[in-house]
Amino acid sequence: MTKAADRLLALVRNVPDFPEPGILFRDLTPMLADPAGLSLAIEMLAAAALAGPPPDLIAGLEARGFLFGVALAERLGTGFVPLRKAGKLPPPVHAVDYQLEYGTARLELACGTVPTGARVLLVDDLLATGGTAIAGARLLREAGAEVEQALFVIALEQLGGRAALAAEGLASTALLDC
Repeated sequence: MTKAADRLLALVRNVPDFPEPGILFRDLTPMLADPAGLSLAIEMLAAAALAGPPPDLIAGLEARGFLFGVALAERLGTGFVPLRKAGKLPPPVHAVDYQLEYGTARLELACGTVPTGARVLLVDDLLATGGTAIAGARLLREAGAEVEQALFVIALEQLGGRAALAAEGLASTALLDC
């Protein structure tokens, strides 16, 4: 791990048994509250984003993907598009339903916010199984976007999210692998 990654990892608080027993929650609140840590995370995300073709837009997954996505969009000089939970955007919206461990969920995108053919970079705080990111990529693609890459602050390697994203044709980069 690089010194920069070590610095970020030191700003991640591990919370055992949250939100339920057996889960180790990765709390990024200390990173967000630390000006140097937040700046470093955005700098590292920007470097990863610019390793490929520059994006036209950044799309963030609700809710913590908004925090990193907006800052990254500002750093890269692009616009930002929020992918919201059901019922949070006024109609008309594009929508996609997807499976969770305990049921289904829906992501929505305001119609007309993504031009056809726009290169959109998907951003979220954490990659676990990949289900939400895959749903976000499908939603954006259905709206006419080109989505080839997703960036995360943390990837939980043991949960298989990278392989799931790769199966959907989505490359993924995480600043920290835990």
